[in-house]
Amino acid sequence: MEEKMTVIAMRKPHGDRPIEGMMARWYATNTGAMMQQYIDLAKRIAGQLPAESHVLEVAPGPGYFCIELAKLGTYSITGLDLSRTFVKTASEKAAEAGVRVQFVQGSASNMPFAKESFEFLLCRAAFKNFADPVGALQEMCRVLRPGGSALLIDLSRDARREEVSRAVDEMGLSTVNRVLTKLAFKTVLIRSAYSRAEFEQMLAQTEFSRFDISQDGIGFEITMTK
Repeated sequence: MEEKMTVIAMRKPHGDRPIEGMMARWYATNTGAMMQQYIDLAKRIAGQLPAESHVLEVAPGPGYFCIELAKLGTYSITGLDLSRTFVKTASEKAAEAGVRVQFVQGSASNMPFAKESFEFLLCRAAFKNFADPVGALQEMCRVLRPGGSALLIDLSRDARREEVSRAVDEMGLSTVNRVLTKLAFKTVLIRSAYSRAEFEQMLAQTEFSRFDISQDGIGFEITMTK
Protein backbone atom coordinates (compact mmCIF):
# COMPACT_ATOMS: atom_id res chain seq x y z
CA MET A 1 0.00 0.00 0.00
CA GLU A 2 2.80 2.38 0.90
CA GLU A 3 4.53 1.80 -2.46
CA LYS A 4 1.36 2.62 -4.41
CA MET A 5 0.90 5.85 -2.46
CA THR A 6 4.45 6.84 -3.39
CA VAL A 7 3.75 6.28 -7.09
CA ILE A 8 0.64 8.46 -6.93
CA ALA A 9 2.49 11.20 -5.06
CA MET A 10 5.10 11.39 -7.83
CA ARG A 11 2.60 11.81 -10.65
CA LYS A 12 2.08 15.28 -12.07
CA PRO A 13 -1.37 16.85 -11.58
CA HIS A 14 -1.74 17.02 -15.37
CA GLY A 15 -1.28 14.77 -18.37
CA ASP A 16 1.72 14.82 -20.68
CA ARG A 17 1.95 18.12 -22.53
CA PRO A 18 3.69 18.05 -25.90
CA ILE A 19 5.41 21.19 -27.14
CA GLU A 20 3.91 22.00 -30.51
CA GLY A 21 3.85 24.68 -33.18
CA MET A 22 5.48 28.04 -32.53
CA MET A 23 6.75 27.08 -29.08
CA ALA A 24 8.46 23.98 -30.49
CA ARG A 25 10.11 26.05 -33.21
CA TRP A 26 11.32 28.58 -30.62
CA TYR A 27 12.72 25.74 -28.50
CA ALA A 28 14.53 24.27 -31.51
CA THR A 29 16.15 27.62 -32.29
CA ASN A 30 17.02 28.28 -28.65
CA THR A 31 18.62 24.90 -28.02
CA GLY A 32 20.33 25.02 -31.40
CA ALA A 33 22.48 27.83 -29.99
CA MET A 34 23.93 25.23 -27.59
CA MET A 35 25.00 22.81 -30.33
CA GLN A 36 28.44 22.28 -28.86
CA GLN A 37 26.85 20.64 -25.82
CA TYR A 38 25.15 18.08 -28.06
CA ILE A 39 28.35 17.47 -29.99
CA ASP A 40 30.35 16.93 -26.79
CA LEU A 41 27.73 14.61 -25.31
CA ALA A 42 27.54 12.58 -28.53
CA LYS A 43 31.33 12.13 -28.55
CA ARG A 44 31.27 11.08 -24.91
CA ILE A 45 28.52 8.50 -25.47
CA ALA A 46 30.06 7.21 -28.71
CA GLY A 47 33.22 6.43 -26.76
CA GLN A 48 31.21 4.01 -24.61
CA LEU A 49 29.07 2.28 -27.26
CA PRO A 50 30.00 -0.82 -29.25
CA ALA A 51 29.41 -0.63 -33.00
CA GLU A 52 25.90 -1.51 -34.16
CA SER A 53 24.37 -0.61 -30.77
CA HIS A 54 20.65 0.11 -30.69
CA VAL A 55 20.17 3.53 -29.06
CA LEU A 56 17.01 5.27 -27.91
CA GLU A 57 16.67 8.91 -26.92
CA VAL A 58 13.50 9.68 -25.00
CA ALA A 59 12.18 13.19 -25.72
CA PRO A 60 14.87 14.23 -28.23
CA GLY A 61 13.08 17.45 -29.19
CA PRO A 62 14.67 18.76 -32.42
CA GLY A 63 16.91 15.67 -32.53
CA TYR A 64 20.30 17.32 -32.16
CA PHE A 65 21.92 14.62 -30.00
CA CYS A 66 20.64 11.75 -32.15
CA ILE A 67 21.92 13.42 -35.30
CA GLU A 68 25.36 14.14 -33.83
CA LEU A 69 25.66 10.56 -32.53
CA ALA A 70 24.67 9.18 -35.93
CA LYS A 71 27.62 11.02 -37.47
CA LEU A 72 30.04 9.15 -35.22
CA GLY A 73 29.29 5.47 -35.75
CA THR A 74 27.20 2.67 -37.17
CA TYR A 75 24.42 2.77 -34.62
CA SER A 76 20.71 2.10 -34.95
CA ILE A 77 19.25 5.27 -33.41
CA THR A 78 15.65 6.02 -32.52
CA GLY A 79 14.14 9.16 -30.99
CA LEU A 80 10.78 9.02 -29.21
CA ASP A 81 8.92 12.28 -28.63
CA LEU A 82 5.36 13.15 -27.63
CA SER A 83 5.40 16.19 -29.93
CA ARG A 84 4.41 15.69 -33.55
CA THR A 85 6.13 19.00 -34.38
CA PHE A 86 9.43 17.76 -32.94
CA VAL A 87 9.16 14.42 -34.73
CA LYS A 88 8.70 16.24 -38.04
CA THR A 89 11.44 18.80 -37.31
CA ALA A 90 13.95 16.19 -36.15
CA SER A 91 13.27 13.96 -39.16
CA GLU A 92 13.86 16.89 -41.50
CA LYS A 93 17.08 17.86 -39.73
CA ALA A 94 18.38 14.28 -39.90
CA ALA A 95 17.67 14.18 -43.64
CA GLU A 96 19.46 17.50 -44.11
CA ALA A 97 22.47 16.15 -42.21
CA GLY A 98 22.52 13.00 -44.33
CA VAL A 99 22.19 10.59 -41.38
CA ARG A 100 19.75 7.79 -40.62
CA VAL A 101 17.74 8.29 -37.44
CA GLN A 102 14.18 7.12 -36.87
CA PHE A 103 11.99 9.60 -34.99
CA VAL A 104 8.61 8.36 -33.78
CA GLN A 105 5.74 9.91 -31.85
CA GLY A 106 4.77 8.43 -28.49
CA SER A 107 4.69 8.69 -24.71
CA ALA A 108 7.62 8.00 -22.40
CA SER A 109 5.34 6.08 -20.04
CA ASN A 110 3.88 3.89 -22.81
CA MET A 111 6.63 3.34 -25.35
CA PRO A 112 5.75 1.72 -28.68
CA PHE A 113 8.72 -0.68 -28.53
CA ALA A 114 9.14 -4.34 -27.69
CA LYS A 115 10.92 -5.18 -24.46
CA GLU A 116 14.71 -5.47 -24.58
CA SER A 117 15.05 -3.45 -27.80
CA PHE A 118 18.00 -1.18 -26.94
CA GLU A 119 21.50 -1.35 -25.46
CA PHE A 120 21.58 2.33 -24.47
CA LEU A 121 19.01 4.99 -23.65
CA LEU A 122 19.34 8.73 -23.08
CA CYS A 123 16.85 11.16 -21.60
CA ARG A 124 18.15 14.71 -21.36
CA ALA A 125 16.42 17.81 -19.93
CA ALA A 126 12.92 16.33 -20.30
CA PHE A 127 12.21 13.95 -17.44
CA LYS A 128 10.81 16.65 -15.12
CA ASN A 129 8.02 17.26 -17.62
CA PHE A 130 6.68 13.69 -17.71
CA ALA A 131 3.23 13.26 -16.16
CA ASP A 132 4.03 9.74 -14.94
CA PRO A 133 7.73 9.74 -14.01
CA VAL A 134 7.74 6.33 -12.33
CA GLY A 135 5.95 4.83 -15.31
CA ALA A 136 8.56 6.41 -17.61
CA LEU A 137 11.43 4.92 -15.59
CA GLN A 138 9.77 1.52 -15.65
CA GLU A 139 9.37 1.76 -19.43
CA MET A 140 13.02 2.75 -19.81
CA CYS A 141 13.98 -0.39 -17.93
CA ARG A 142 11.57 -2.56 -19.94
CA VAL A 143 12.93 -1.55 -23.36
CA LEU A 144 16.59 -1.99 -22.35
CA ARG A 145 18.33 -5.29 -22.95
CA PRO A 146 19.86 -7.12 -19.95
CA GLY A 147 23.10 -5.36 -19.11
CA GLY A 148 22.01 -2.27 -21.02
CA SER A 149 22.34 1.18 -19.50
CA ALA A 150 20.50 4.49 -19.46
CA LEU A 151 21.66 8.03 -18.78
CA LEU A 152 19.18 10.54 -17.41
CA ILE A 153 20.32 14.19 -17.29
CA ASP A 154 18.02 16.71 -15.68
CA LEU A 155 17.63 19.72 -13.43
CA SER A 156 17.73 19.52 -9.64
CA ARG A 157 14.89 21.05 -7.66
CA ASP A 158 17.53 22.29 -5.21
CA ALA A 159 19.47 24.28 -7.82
CA ARG A 160 20.14 27.78 -6.50
CA ARG A 161 18.88 30.77 -8.45
CA GLU A 162 22.33 32.28 -8.93
CA GLU A 163 23.66 28.96 -10.27
CA VAL A 164 20.78 28.74 -12.74
CA SER A 165 21.34 32.33 -13.86
CA ARG A 166 25.04 31.67 -14.44
CA ALA A 167 24.30 28.46 -16.37
CA VAL A 168 21.86 30.27 -18.66
CA ASP A 169 24.39 33.07 -19.24
CA GLU A 170 26.85 30.43 -20.47
CA MET A 171 24.43 29.00 -23.05
CA GLY A 172 25.30 31.59 -25.69
CA LEU A 173 21.71 32.76 -26.14
CA SER A 174 20.54 36.10 -27.47
CA THR A 175 19.54 38.72 -24.88
CA VAL A 176 15.82 38.12 -25.39
CA ASN A 177 16.11 34.34 -25.26
CA ARG A 178 18.36 34.56 -22.21
CA VAL A 179 15.68 36.55 -20.36
CA LEU A 180 12.91 34.17 -21.49
CA THR A 181 14.93 31.11 -20.52
CA LYS A 182 15.67 32.45 -17.04
CA LEU A 183 11.97 33.18 -16.61
CA ALA A 184 11.10 29.62 -17.65
CA PHE A 185 13.52 28.19 -15.09
CA LYS A 186 12.13 30.42 -12.35
CA THR A 187 8.42 29.93 -13.00
CA VAL A 188 8.16 26.38 -14.33
CA LEU A 189 11.26 24.23 -14.66
CA ILE A 190 12.65 24.24 -11.12
CA ARG A 191 9.19 23.72 -9.67
CA SER A 192 8.74 20.69 -11.92
CA ALA A 193 12.15 19.18 -11.14
CA TYR A 194 12.95 16.52 -8.55
CA SER A 195 15.32 16.26 -5.61
CA ARG A 196 17.90 13.49 -5.15
CA ALA A 197 15.67 11.82 -2.54
CA GLU A 198 12.73 11.82 -4.94
CA PHE A 199 14.81 10.25 -7.70
CA GLU A 200 15.98 7.56 -5.27
CA GLN A 201 12.38 6.93 -4.28
CA MET A 202 11.25 6.57 -7.90
CA LEU A 203 14.17 4.41 -9.00
CA ALA A 204 13.51 2.04 -6.10
CA GLN A 205 10.23 1.21 -7.84
CA THR A 206 11.94 -0.04 -11.00
CA GLU A 207 13.82 -3.24 -11.90
CA PHE A 208 17.15 -1.57 -12.63
CA SER A 209 19.88 -3.66 -11.03
CA ARG A 210 21.77 -0.55 -9.94
CA PHE A 211 21.84 3.21 -10.36
CA ASP A 212 24.13 6.09 -9.52
CA ILE A 213 23.11 9.72 -9.00
CA SER A 214 25.81 12.35 -9.35
CA GLN A 215 25.57 16.13 -9.15
CA ASP A 216 26.38 17.92 -12.39
CA GLY A 217 26.19 21.71 -12.19
CA ILE A 218 22.54 22.67 -11.65
CA GLY A 219 21.29 19.15 -12.16
CA PHE A 220 21.90 15.42 -11.91
CA GLU A 221 23.40 12.75 -14.11
CA ILE A 222 21.77 9.45 -13.28
CA THR A 223 23.25 6.24 -14.68
CA MET A 224 20.96 3.21 -14.59
CA THR A 225 21.91 -0.37 -15.45
CA LYS A 226 19.47 -3.18 -16.14
